[in-house]
Formats: sequence, structure tokens, C-alpha cells
Amino acid sequence: MNIDVINTIINNAVQVILLGSLPCVGLGLAVGLFIAVLQAITQVQEQTLTFVPKMIAVFLVLGATFPWLARIVMELALNLWRNIPLYAK
Repeated sequence: MNIDVINTIINNAVQVILLGSLPCVGLGLAVGLFIAVLQAITQVQEQTLTFVPKMIAVFLVLGATFPWLARIVMELALNLWRNIPLYAK
């Protein structure tokens, strides 16, 4: 196994991590920004007002995208499993 194979494996793993976390992180960012603007307009500075909507939104997106997320993680794992003989050389 040479450095190019290792770089490819790490590159694929990082891509799966970034692609898998993007929907939850993106929506959490958007909801947090919306709530922050709403708090600035109304001058209500309650900590739970920012936490609870973000948590609910992230859980809903995670539930909606879980089959897709599981599929891309399983594809990576199966690809690594199938290529074990190539990596052993």
C-alpha cells in the first residue's frame, strides 16, 4: 500500500463526513441565524429560545436524511471492504 492509496481512502472518508454532516449543520446554522435575528428584533435574550428550535430542526433533518446518510456510509464501508486485497499488496 502506497501513499496514494492512503490519500484516496482519507479523501473519500472526509468527503463522506462533510457530505453527511452538511444538511444538519447547514439547517442548524440557518435556524440559529433566524432565531438570532428574531432575538435582536424583539430584544428577548433567552438561551433556550436558541437551543430548542435548532435541536428540533437538526433532529428532523437527521430523521429525514438518515436513509441517504446510511447509504453513503455503507457505500464507503463496502468499497473499503471489497478493496482489502488491493490494500494488502
